Amino acid sequence: MNILFLDAYYEPETIAYTHLERDLIEGLISDGHKIDIICPIPTRGIDKKTREKYKNKKLEKKYNGFVTVKRFMAPQEGKNPLGRAFRYFWCNFRTYQIAVKNKDIDIVFSNSTPPTQGALSALVARKLSKKTGKKVPFLYNLQDIFPDSLVNSNLTHKDSILWKIGRKLEGFTYRNADKIIVISKSFKKNLLAKGVSEKKVEIISNWIDLESVHPVERKDNKLIDEFNLDPSKFLVVYAGNFGASQGADIILKVADQLKEYDDIQFLILGGGAEFDKAKKTVADNQMSNVIIHGLLPSNRISEVYSLGNIALITCKKGVGKAGMPSKTWSIMACNTPIVASFDTGSELDDILSSANAGICIEPENPEKLKDSILDYKEKSCSNRSNARNYVFEHVSKKVCVNKYLDMFKVCTKN
Repeated sequence: MNILFLDAYYEPETIAYTHLERDLIEGLISDGHKIDIICPIPTRGIDKKTREKYKNKKLEKKYNGFVTVKRFMAPQEGKNPLGRAFRYFWCNFRTYQIAVKNKDIDIVFSNSTPPTQGALSALVARKLSKKTGKKVPFLYNLQDIFPDSLVNSNLTHKDSILWKIGRKLEGFTYRNADKIIVISKSFKKNLLAKGVSEKKVEIISNWIDLESVHPVERKDNKLIDEFNLDPSKFLVVYAGNFGASQGADIILKVADQLKEYDDIQFLILGGGAEFDKAKKTVADNQMSNVIIHGLLPSNRISEVYSLGNIALITCKKGVGKAGMPSKTWSIMACNTPIVASFDTGSELDDILSSANAGICIEPENPEKLKDSILDYKEKSCSNRSNARNYVFEHVSKKVCVNKYLDMFKVCTKN
Protein backbone atom coordinates (compact mmCIF):
# COMPACT_ATOMS: atom_id res chain seq x y z
CA MET A 1 0.00 0.00 0.00
CA ASN A 2 1.01 3.66 -0.40
CA ILE A 3 1.06 5.41 2.97
CA LEU A 4 1.11 9.17 3.60
CA PHE A 5 2.88 10.26 6.80
CA LEU A 6 2.15 13.82 7.95
CA ASP A 7 4.96 14.80 10.32
CA ALA A 8 5.50 18.06 12.17
CA TYR A 9 9.00 16.83 13.06
CA TYR A 10 11.21 14.42 11.17
CA GLU A 11 14.85 13.39 11.25
CA PRO A 12 17.33 14.93 11.85
CA GLU A 13 14.99 16.52 14.41
CA THR A 14 14.50 14.44 17.54
CA ILE A 15 11.37 14.15 19.66
CA ALA A 16 10.29 11.36 22.02
CA TYR A 17 8.58 9.52 19.16
CA THR A 18 11.42 9.71 16.61
CA HIS A 19 12.97 6.28 17.16
CA LEU A 20 9.53 4.66 17.20
CA GLU A 21 8.61 6.15 13.84
CA ARG A 22 11.93 5.01 12.41
CA ASP A 23 11.22 1.44 13.54
CA LEU A 24 7.68 1.64 12.17
CA ILE A 25 8.87 2.89 8.78
CA GLU A 26 11.40 0.07 8.56
CA GLY A 27 8.69 -2.44 9.48
CA LEU A 28 6.32 -1.10 6.82
CA ILE A 29 9.04 -1.20 4.18
CA SER A 30 9.92 -4.78 5.11
CA ASP A 31 6.26 -5.59 4.59
CA GLY A 32 6.44 -4.17 1.06
CA HIS A 33 4.78 -0.78 1.53
CA LYS A 34 5.81 2.65 0.20
CA ILE A 35 5.72 5.84 2.26
CA ASP A 36 5.48 9.56 1.45
CA ILE A 37 6.51 11.85 4.32
CA ILE A 38 5.55 15.53 4.32
CA CYS A 39 7.34 17.68 6.89
CA PRO A 40 8.91 21.13 7.39
CA ILE A 41 12.60 21.94 7.02
CA PRO A 42 14.12 20.87 10.38
CA THR A 43 14.64 23.51 13.07
CA ARG A 44 14.23 21.87 16.51
CA GLY A 45 17.61 21.18 18.09
CA ILE A 46 19.32 21.76 14.74
CA ASP A 47 22.42 23.90 14.18
CA LYS A 48 22.52 26.51 11.42
CA LYS A 49 24.78 24.42 9.20
CA THR A 50 22.39 21.46 9.22
CA ARG A 51 19.38 23.71 8.65
CA GLU A 52 21.06 25.31 5.64
CA LYS A 53 21.81 21.85 4.28
CA TYR A 54 18.15 20.84 4.43
CA LYS A 55 16.94 24.09 2.89
CA ASN A 56 18.35 22.70 -0.35
CA LYS A 57 17.05 19.20 0.30
CA LYS A 58 13.32 19.62 -0.17
CA LEU A 59 12.94 16.25 -1.88
CA GLU A 60 14.76 13.20 -0.60
CA LYS A 61 14.59 9.51 -1.45
CA LYS A 62 15.41 7.07 1.34
CA TYR A 63 15.39 3.32 1.93
CA ASN A 64 16.15 2.51 -1.72
CA GLY A 65 13.29 4.67 -2.93
CA PHE A 66 10.61 3.16 -0.70
CA VAL A 67 10.40 6.43 1.27
CA THR A 68 9.99 9.88 -0.27
CA VAL A 69 10.46 12.89 2.02
CA LYS A 70 8.96 16.20 0.89
CA ARG A 71 10.05 19.21 2.94
CA PHE A 72 8.84 22.81 2.94
CA MET A 73 10.12 26.06 4.42
CA ALA A 74 8.77 27.07 7.83
CA PRO A 75 9.68 29.64 10.51
CA GLN A 76 12.32 28.72 13.06
CA GLU A 77 10.73 27.14 16.13
CA GLY A 78 11.11 29.30 19.24
CA LYS A 79 9.84 29.41 22.81
CA ASN A 80 7.31 32.23 22.39
CA PRO A 81 3.80 30.68 22.63
CA LEU A 82 2.31 32.95 19.96
CA GLY A 83 5.24 32.30 17.66
CA ARG A 84 4.91 28.56 18.13
CA ALA A 85 1.16 28.72 17.48
CA PHE A 86 1.75 30.66 14.26
CA ARG A 87 4.33 28.09 13.17
CA TYR A 88 1.93 25.21 13.86
CA PHE A 89 -0.79 26.71 11.70
CA TRP A 90 1.64 27.69 8.95
CA CYS A 91 3.00 24.14 8.86
CA ASN A 92 -0.55 22.75 8.81
CA PHE A 93 -1.45 25.03 5.90
CA ARG A 94 1.61 24.08 3.84
CA THR A 95 1.29 20.39 4.69
CA TYR A 96 -2.32 20.40 3.49
CA GLN A 97 -1.37 22.15 0.24
CA ILE A 98 1.27 19.55 -0.55
CA ALA A 99 -0.60 16.52 0.78
CA VAL A 100 -3.75 16.90 -1.31
CA LYS A 101 -1.67 16.87 -4.50
CA ASN A 102 -0.67 13.27 -3.84
CA LYS A 103 -2.10 10.49 -5.97
CA ASP A 104 -2.70 6.83 -5.20
CA ILE A 105 -2.59 7.23 -1.43
CA ASP A 106 -4.18 4.29 0.41
CA ILE A 107 -4.04 5.62 3.98
CA VAL A 108 -3.07 8.76 5.94
CA PHE A 109 -1.09 8.36 9.16
CA SER A 110 -0.01 10.90 11.78
CA ASN A 111 0.76 11.24 15.47
CA SER A 112 -0.58 13.81 17.91
CA THR A 113 2.35 16.27 18.00
CA PRO A 114 1.45 19.13 17.74
CA PRO A 115 -2.24 19.05 18.81
CA THR A 116 -3.45 20.36 15.44
CA GLN A 117 -1.88 17.45 13.55
CA GLY A 118 -4.86 15.13 13.97
CA ALA A 119 -7.41 17.59 12.61
CA LEU A 120 -5.08 18.37 9.70
CA SER A 121 -4.74 14.68 8.86
CA ALA A 122 -8.50 14.17 8.99
CA LEU A 123 -9.00 17.02 6.51
CA VAL A 124 -6.32 15.63 4.19
CA ALA A 125 -7.87 12.15 4.25
CA ARG A 126 -11.30 13.64 3.52
CA LYS A 127 -9.98 15.68 0.59
CA LEU A 128 -8.06 12.75 -0.90
CA SER A 129 -11.17 10.58 -0.63
CA LYS A 130 -13.21 13.12 -2.60
CA LYS A 131 -10.42 13.63 -5.11
CA THR A 132 -9.80 9.96 -5.84
CA GLY A 133 -13.34 8.70 -5.47
CA LYS A 134 -12.24 6.03 -3.02
CA LYS A 135 -12.18 5.96 0.76
CA VAL A 136 -8.77 7.03 2.11
CA PRO A 137 -8.73 6.09 5.80
CA PHE A 138 -6.98 8.04 8.55
CA LEU A 139 -5.01 6.15 11.21
CA TYR A 140 -4.23 8.32 14.24
CA ASN A 141 -1.44 7.63 16.73
CA LEU A 142 -2.30 9.35 20.02
CA GLN A 143 0.86 10.03 22.03
CA ASP A 144 -0.52 12.90 24.11
CA ILE A 145 -4.09 13.81 25.06
CA PHE A 146 -4.63 17.51 24.40
CA PRO A 147 -5.93 19.66 26.06
CA ASP A 148 -6.00 17.37 29.12
CA SER A 149 -2.20 17.42 29.32
CA LEU A 150 -2.22 21.22 29.60
CA VAL A 151 -4.69 21.10 32.49
CA ASN A 152 -2.71 18.36 34.23
CA SER A 153 0.40 20.54 33.90
CA ASN A 154 -1.45 23.60 35.25
CA LEU A 155 -0.80 25.47 32.01
CA THR A 156 -4.51 26.18 31.59
CA HIS A 157 -7.81 25.26 33.21
CA LYS A 158 -11.06 23.69 32.13
CA ASP A 159 -13.47 26.10 30.44
CA SER A 160 -10.63 28.41 29.35
CA ILE A 161 -10.57 29.50 25.71
CA LEU A 162 -7.55 27.29 25.07
CA TRP A 163 -9.36 24.35 26.65
CA LYS A 164 -12.46 24.89 24.51
CA ILE A 165 -10.43 25.15 21.31
CA GLY A 166 -8.50 22.04 22.27
CA ARG A 167 -11.67 20.07 22.93
CA LYS A 168 -13.07 21.09 19.52
CA LEU A 169 -9.88 19.95 17.78
CA GLU A 170 -9.83 16.75 19.80
CA GLY A 171 -13.46 15.90 19.07
CA PHE A 172 -13.09 16.59 15.34
CA THR A 173 -10.01 14.37 15.17
CA TYR A 174 -11.59 11.44 17.02
CA ARG A 175 -14.78 11.58 14.96
CA ASN A 176 -12.90 11.52 11.68
CA ALA A 177 -10.18 9.01 12.50
CA ASP A 178 -10.95 5.52 11.26
CA LYS A 179 -8.78 3.97 13.96
CA ILE A 180 -7.00 5.49 16.95
CA ILE A 181 -3.89 3.88 18.41
CA VAL A 182 -3.37 4.81 22.07
CA ILE A 183 -0.30 3.99 24.14
CA SER A 184 -1.92 2.95 27.42
CA LYS A 185 -5.06 1.70 29.14
CA SER A 186 -5.51 5.10 30.78
CA PHE A 187 -5.56 6.78 27.34
CA LYS A 188 -8.23 4.36 26.14
CA LYS A 189 -10.30 4.97 29.26
CA ASN A 190 -10.03 8.73 28.66
CA LEU A 191 -11.29 8.43 25.08
CA LEU A 192 -14.16 6.12 25.94
CA ALA A 193 -15.29 8.58 28.61
CA LYS A 194 -15.48 11.21 25.84
CA GLY A 195 -17.79 9.07 23.75
CA VAL A 196 -15.29 7.53 21.33
CA SER A 197 -16.40 4.10 20.15
CA GLU A 198 -14.43 1.26 21.73
CA LYS A 199 -14.22 -0.41 18.31
CA LYS A 200 -12.21 2.55 17.08
CA VAL A 201 -9.53 2.44 19.80
CA GLU A 202 -6.57 0.05 19.92
CA ILE A 203 -3.88 -0.05 22.62
CA ILE A 204 -0.31 -0.46 21.34
CA SER A 205 2.42 0.51 23.77
CA ASN A 206 5.45 2.51 22.75
CA TRP A 207 8.00 -0.23 22.32
CA ILE A 208 11.63 -0.76 23.01
CA ASP A 209 14.25 -2.31 20.74
CA LEU A 210 15.84 -4.91 22.99
CA GLU A 211 18.79 -5.29 20.63
CA SER A 212 19.82 -1.66 21.00
CA VAL A 213 18.71 -1.16 24.62
CA HIS A 214 20.27 -3.66 26.98
CA PRO A 215 22.05 -3.92 30.34
CA VAL A 216 25.64 -2.65 30.51
CA GLU A 217 27.80 -3.78 33.41
CA ARG A 218 29.12 -0.89 35.49
CA LYS A 219 32.72 -1.96 34.91
CA ASP A 220 32.10 -1.65 31.15
CA ASN A 221 30.09 1.58 31.30
CA LYS A 222 32.04 4.44 29.71
CA LEU A 223 29.94 7.03 31.56
CA ILE A 224 31.76 6.16 34.78
CA ASP A 225 34.95 7.69 33.42
CA GLU A 226 33.26 10.42 31.38
CA PHE A 227 31.54 11.85 34.45
CA ASN A 228 34.35 10.88 36.84
CA LEU A 229 31.99 8.77 38.93
CA ASP A 230 32.98 6.54 41.81
CA PRO A 231 31.67 3.07 40.82
CA SER A 232 31.49 2.02 44.47
CA LYS A 233 28.84 4.64 45.25
CA PHE A 234 25.07 4.19 45.15
CA LEU A 235 24.13 5.96 41.91
CA VAL A 236 20.74 7.60 41.44
CA VAL A 237 20.03 8.49 37.79
CA TYR A 238 17.43 10.79 36.27
CA ALA A 239 17.33 11.34 32.51
CA GLY A 240 14.58 13.53 31.11
CA ASN A 241 13.08 16.97 30.91
CA PHE A 242 12.62 19.61 33.57
CA GLY A 243 9.27 21.20 32.77
CA ALA A 244 5.80 22.00 34.02
CA SER A 245 4.56 18.41 34.04
CA GLN A 246 7.65 16.46 35.10
CA GLY A 247 8.01 17.82 38.64
CA ALA A 248 11.70 16.93 38.44
CA ASP A 249 12.68 19.71 40.84
CA ILE A 250 11.83 17.25 43.63
CA ILE A 251 15.07 15.43 42.79
CA LEU A 252 17.16 18.45 43.75
CA LYS A 253 15.24 18.83 47.00
CA VAL A 254 15.93 15.21 47.90
CA ALA A 255 19.56 15.41 46.80
CA ASP A 256 20.01 18.38 49.12
CA GLN A 257 18.52 16.36 52.00
CA LEU A 258 20.91 13.48 51.26
CA LYS A 259 24.08 15.53 50.80
CA GLU A 260 25.57 14.19 54.04
CA TYR A 261 25.55 10.66 52.60
CA ASP A 262 28.98 10.49 50.98
CA ASP A 263 28.18 7.17 49.32
CA ILE A 264 25.15 8.45 47.34
CA GLN A 265 25.67 10.24 44.03
CA PHE A 266 22.99 11.78 41.79
CA LEU A 267 23.47 11.98 38.02
CA ILE A 268 20.96 14.19 36.21
CA LEU A 269 20.89 14.25 32.41
CA GLY A 270 18.27 16.79 31.48
CA GLY A 271 16.70 19.31 29.18
CA GLY A 272 13.48 21.27 28.90
CA ALA A 273 12.20 24.72 29.81
CA GLU A 274 13.32 24.62 33.45
CA PHE A 275 16.65 22.83 33.02
CA ASP A 276 18.77 26.00 33.16
CA LYS A 277 17.08 26.84 36.45
CA ALA A 278 17.97 23.39 37.75
CA LYS A 279 21.61 23.81 36.76
CA LYS A 280 21.71 27.17 38.54
CA THR A 281 20.24 25.60 41.69
CA VAL A 282 22.96 22.95 41.71
CA ALA A 283 25.70 25.54 41.19
CA ASP A 284 24.37 28.12 43.67
CA ASN A 285 23.97 25.52 46.41
CA GLN A 286 27.29 23.84 45.67
CA MET A 287 25.62 20.43 45.51
CA SER A 288 28.69 18.22 45.24
CA ASN A 289 26.55 15.07 45.31
CA VAL A 290 24.84 16.08 42.04
CA ILE A 291 26.33 15.92 38.57
CA ILE A 292 24.07 17.68 36.09
CA HIS A 293 24.51 17.56 32.32
CA GLY A 294 22.47 17.82 29.15
CA LEU A 295 20.70 14.84 27.60
CA LEU A 296 22.92 12.33 25.82
CA PRO A 297 22.26 10.96 22.31
CA SER A 298 19.69 8.18 22.03
CA ASN A 299 22.36 5.64 21.06
CA ARG A 300 23.68 5.87 24.63
CA ILE A 301 20.41 4.93 26.34
CA SER A 302 21.79 1.56 27.45
CA GLU A 303 24.71 3.20 29.24
CA VAL A 304 22.50 5.86 30.81
CA TYR A 305 19.85 3.56 32.23
CA SER A 306 22.25 0.78 33.23
CA LEU A 307 24.40 3.19 35.21
CA GLY A 308 22.22 3.72 38.26
CA ASN A 309 21.48 1.44 41.16
CA ILE A 310 18.05 2.98 40.67
CA ALA A 311 16.50 5.27 38.06
CA LEU A 312 13.99 7.98 38.89
CA ILE A 313 10.74 8.90 37.14
CA THR A 314 8.80 11.95 38.34
CA CYS A 315 5.64 13.91 37.60
CA LYS A 316 3.40 16.58 39.06
CA LYS A 317 0.29 15.46 40.92
CA GLY A 318 -2.44 14.37 38.51
CA VAL A 319 -0.22 14.20 35.43
CA GLY A 320 0.57 10.52 35.82
CA LYS A 321 -3.06 9.47 35.68
CA ALA A 322 -3.26 10.50 32.03
CA GLY A 323 -0.15 8.89 30.63
CA MET A 324 2.65 6.38 30.71
CA PRO A 325 6.28 7.62 30.52
CA SER A 326 7.94 5.99 27.51
CA LYS A 327 11.31 5.96 29.29
CA THR A 328 9.89 3.27 31.59
CA TRP A 329 10.54 0.56 29.00
CA SER A 330 14.13 1.67 28.39
CA ILE A 331 14.90 1.58 32.10
CA MET A 332 13.27 -1.83 32.51
CA ALA A 333 15.10 -3.15 29.44
CA CYS A 334 18.34 -2.31 31.24
CA ASN A 335 17.16 -4.23 34.32
CA THR A 336 17.40 -1.15 36.52
CA PRO A 337 14.92 -0.75 39.40
CA ILE A 338 12.63 2.28 39.15
CA VAL A 339 11.67 4.62 41.96
CA ALA A 340 8.78 6.70 40.66
CA SER A 341 7.49 9.87 42.28
CA PHE A 342 4.31 9.37 40.34
CA ASP A 343 0.56 9.11 40.80
CA THR A 344 -0.29 5.96 42.71
CA GLY A 345 -3.01 3.91 41.05
CA SER A 346 -1.67 4.98 37.64
CA GLU A 347 -0.75 2.56 34.89
CA LEU A 348 2.93 3.00 35.74
CA ASP A 349 2.19 2.00 39.32
CA ASP A 350 0.39 -1.14 38.12
CA ILE A 351 3.22 -2.13 35.77
CA LEU A 352 5.98 -1.63 38.34
CA SER A 353 4.03 -3.77 40.76
CA SER A 354 3.11 -6.57 38.35
CA ALA A 355 6.60 -6.72 36.81
CA ASN A 356 8.36 -6.40 40.19
CA ALA A 357 10.34 -3.61 38.54
CA GLY A 358 10.29 -0.91 41.21
CA ILE A 359 7.99 1.18 43.37
CA CYS A 360 5.64 4.11 42.94
CA ILE A 361 5.17 6.71 45.67
CA GLU A 362 2.92 9.75 45.73
CA PRO A 363 4.32 12.68 43.71
CA GLU A 364 5.60 15.95 45.15
CA ASN A 365 6.56 14.28 48.44
CA PRO A 366 10.34 14.74 48.95
CA GLU A 367 10.34 12.93 52.29
CA LYS A 368 8.85 9.74 50.83
CA LEU A 369 11.17 9.86 47.84
CA LYS A 370 14.17 10.26 50.13
CA ASP A 371 13.05 7.32 52.28
CA SER A 372 12.54 5.15 49.20
CA ILE A 373 16.04 5.90 47.91
CA LEU A 374 17.53 5.05 51.29
CA ASP A 375 15.45 1.89 51.47
CA TYR A 376 16.85 0.67 48.16
CA LYS A 377 20.34 1.56 49.27
CA GLU A 378 20.21 -0.09 52.68
CA LYS A 379 18.41 -3.26 51.59
CA SER A 380 20.32 -3.56 48.33
CA CYS A 381 16.99 -4.13 46.59
CA SER A 382 17.24 -5.48 43.07
CA ASN A 383 14.56 -6.25 40.49
CA ARG A 384 16.99 -6.80 37.68
CA SER A 385 15.91 -10.32 36.79
CA ASN A 386 12.24 -9.52 36.12
CA ALA A 387 12.06 -6.14 34.40
CA ARG A 388 13.64 -7.06 31.06
CA ASN A 389 11.61 -10.26 30.86
CA TYR A 390 8.41 -8.23 31.19
CA VAL A 391 9.49 -5.88 28.40
CA PHE A 392 10.34 -8.81 26.13
CA GLU A 393 6.91 -10.34 26.57
CA HIS A 394 4.81 -7.17 26.33
CA VAL A 395 6.53 -4.25 24.58
CA SER A 396 9.33 -5.56 22.41
CA LYS A 397 9.86 -3.89 19.03
CA LYS A 398 8.80 -7.00 17.10
CA VAL A 399 5.55 -7.46 19.01
CA CYS A 400 4.42 -3.83 18.81
CA VAL A 401 5.50 -3.05 15.23
CA ASN A 402 3.57 -6.11 14.05
CA LYS A 403 0.49 -4.77 15.84
CA TYR A 404 0.89 -1.49 13.93
CA LEU A 405 1.19 -3.35 10.63
CA ASP A 406 -2.04 -5.16 11.43
CA MET A 407 -3.78 -1.83 12.11
CA PHE A 408 -2.75 -0.44 8.71
CA LYS A 409 -4.16 -3.55 7.05
CA VAL A 410 -7.40 -3.41 9.03
CA CYS A 411 -7.95 0.25 8.11
CA THR A 412 -7.38 -0.24 4.39
CA LYS A 413 -9.39 -3.47 4.31
CA ASN A 414 -12.39 -1.84 5.94
